[in-house]
Amino acid sequence: MDRNQITKWIKAPAKMANKYSLHAIYFCTGCGIIEVPPVITARWDAERFGVIPVATPRQANLFLITGYVSVKTLRAIIRTYEQMPEPKYTVGFGSTHLWTLIDKDMANGYIRYRENYNSYRRNQELVLGELEWPPLFLVSDESQGNEQ
Repeated sequence: MDRNQITKWIKAPAKMANKYSLHAIYFCTGCGIIEVPPVITARWDAERFGVIPVATPRQANLFLITGYVSVKTLRAIIRTYEQMPEPKYTVGFGSTHLWTLIDKDMANGYIRYRENYNSYRRNQELVLGELEWPPLFLVSDESQGNEQ
């Protein structure tokens, strides 16, 4: 915890809980995964910062994506992201300022995803074809461009 800013944490304990209780799931497509196992071992001990690896997306609120993303892997990434509970954060390896975004209340991509879900879903289906899973949120016909 940032000892210099204790009053900030007293005023916003939920923010502290989100910042220091990140349950991570990894999506690894190649480069970058070699760095993950050492980080969760005793030498670097990511758990002291509140980052804990979990087994399923239903338990995770931090989604780490390493390597490249192709159209073939995009389907699995979207499915994993939609299974995570809110608040949820996604970091592509190379992005190092998540804690700063949480502190400034700017880590709200999951809210924009929910608010613009119809557009995202439509674009996903244009690229990937029909998705096997049901929509995460209610999809309206008018946002799909279907006029009656």
